[in-house]
Amino acid sequence: MAEPKFEKDLEKLEQIVEALEEGELSLDESLKKFEEGIKLGRRCEKALSAAEKKIEILMKNADGELEAQPFGEEDESDQSGESEESGEPDKPGEEGEMLF
Repeated sequence: MAEPKFEKDLEKLEQIVEALEEGELSLDESLKKFEEGIKLGRRCEKALSAAEKKIEILMKNADGELEAQPFGEEDESDQSGESEESGEPDKPGEEGEMLF
């Protein structure tokens, strides 16, 4: 199951961020932590993307069409397929972009 690995990766990423924010690491240690954090961040982003695709499959209507349904909201006025945060259409498949 992917969730425990995701949770573990996210926890490790949070620890790395805290260590880097403290500023007590040497430059070499900081670079190693940063590199590890980037790898973990990409893995977490990939896992979230895979989960989103699974959710989209589960949210298809009886006609096989995807119905946009925001999480935790009952507002059906925004059915345009646009991302709430950016106002732009979702662009699946873009690699290399980080969430943070």
